[in-house]
Amino acid sequence: MVSMISAGEKIFSADQVRGLDRRAIDEFGIPGYTLMCRAGQALLEAVVDHFPKVRSLLVICGAGNNAGDGYVMARLARRSGYRVKVITLSDPVLLKGDAREAYDDWQKDGGRVQGWSAEALDQCDLVVDAILGTGLERPLEGLFREVVEAINAGSRPVLAADIPTGLNANTGSVMGVAVQADMTVTFVGRKVGFHLGNGADCVGRYLFADLQVPKKVLEDSSFIARLISPDLRRQVLPPRQRTAHKGDNGRVLVIGGGPGMPGAVCLAGEAALRSGAGLVTVATLPEHVPVVLSGRPELMCLGVRKDKDLQAALDKADVVVAGPGLGQDEWSQQMYNAALASGLPLVLDADALNLLAKQPVRRSHWVLTPHPGEAARLLGTSGVIVQNDRLAAVQRIAESYGGVAVLKGAGTLVSQAGEHPWICDRGNPGMAAPGMGDVLAGVIAGLAAQCKDLDAAARLGVLAHACAGDLAAVRGERGLLARDLMMPLRKWLNGLVKMDDRNERD
Repeated sequence: MVSMISAGEKIFSADQVRGLDRRAIDEFGIPGYTLMCRAGQALLEAVVDHFPKVRSLLVICGAGNNAGDGYVMARLARRSGYRVKVITLSDPVLLKGDAREAYDDWQKDGGRVQGWSAEALDQCDLVVDAILGTGLERPLEGLFREVVEAINAGSRPVLAADIPTGLNANTGSVMGVAVQADMTVTFVGRKVGFHLGNGADCVGRYLFADLQVPKKVLEDSSFIARLISPDLRRQVLPPRQRTAHKGDNGRVLVIGGGPGMPGAVCLAGEAALRSGAGLVTVATLPEHVPVVLSGRPELMCLGVRKDKDLQAALDKADVVVAGPGLGQDEWSQQMYNAALASGLPLVLDADALNLLAKQPVRRSHWVLTPHPGEAARLLGTSGVIVQNDRLAAVQRIAESYGGVAVLKGAGTLVSQAGEHPWICDRGNPGMAAPGMGDVLAGVIAGLAAQCKDLDAAARLGVLAHACAGDLAAVRGERGLLARDLMMPLRKWLNGLVKMDDRNERD
């Protein structure tokens, strides 16, 4: 399925965002200081809209344009009636260009600055981090590190300007230490580091302000990744014909459930049904058949001992899920080999991925859904290395194994070889629970059975799974179970709930 990439879906590296700034200034004649003033205004609007009880601000300014954003915001907030105190960590007379103009205007307006004092953190309602921006290339040290550590140890909420100080805009890694903001207002282009590594822990809730940069700037510029858009739901799942029957909506076969693990195939099978697949069969050990049918009688269940027992079910299937609870013994290997030999579109998860890592093969019509540990085994590396550069890892998996790679975790990534990866910016830490991966595999297979497009099914499946998790977490993230996603999943896929706002992220 081919879809146009809108400007709002693009995600950029730090250098690419700087290029967007430069194009807005050079090609469209928008003065840099005008952009800075719009950034300051966006910060102030965030305070007004999201921190309504705040009356006093502590704006901490460092160096460069990030400090300039802080000085503008301080001036505008002071004019709006807020009590504002500005702390500078770098001699403002050393500022240049737009940042120096912002400081000069702050002074002309009667504003003053003072040096660092940890006590000031307790004398405000809100801390504004305008210390360092996206240009940080080495770990924080000295005064800057001391201040960031004090901010994190304090009790006041924190609003970050463009990016939390200390967060790498490209990798999401923490440069020694990073501000843990409650909210970040980011400007001009969404930064990829927000969705990788420790980005989500540092950014908090984030707002995107385009600063009125013409859309053409974003549309014509290179980018590093793309956000999965909720619009995909309407593209992949058009309204059904009134005369449709269950055979029209695809047949899914789920293979797995080794000794002691029937729950995984139950979850995957039910998820495929809740995603709209017409018929779902679970193939598992014979002793697990009563467990599967008692848990979800709408599933068909087949007890299998040998690979030949699978053939009739494979002959009827449109898509196969292999791996949930599969294990890695002789029975598991037979089931896995039969799935590969079928030539059908596959969704591989869990132990199927571990078996693949032992005997790598490449195919074009499958979806691989590893978590970081499984990804590390597929790539012959460590989970730490995978997490340190998730974009590179998912692209390497797609290039090495073919098909569509889905790297699970905070900011799940979807990639095909030679294409920009997709990022899911939904989901929550409550989803770090047993069985969530089994549900995702079933969702992707159920969608693939309907739309016959593995790439689109993978992207929509990842987004639907994450949004269902967010809906299920309304009652709390702690204690969230995989089965809790089933009804929210059905609601979201049917468009009964709206979670399409791209300007704000929780």
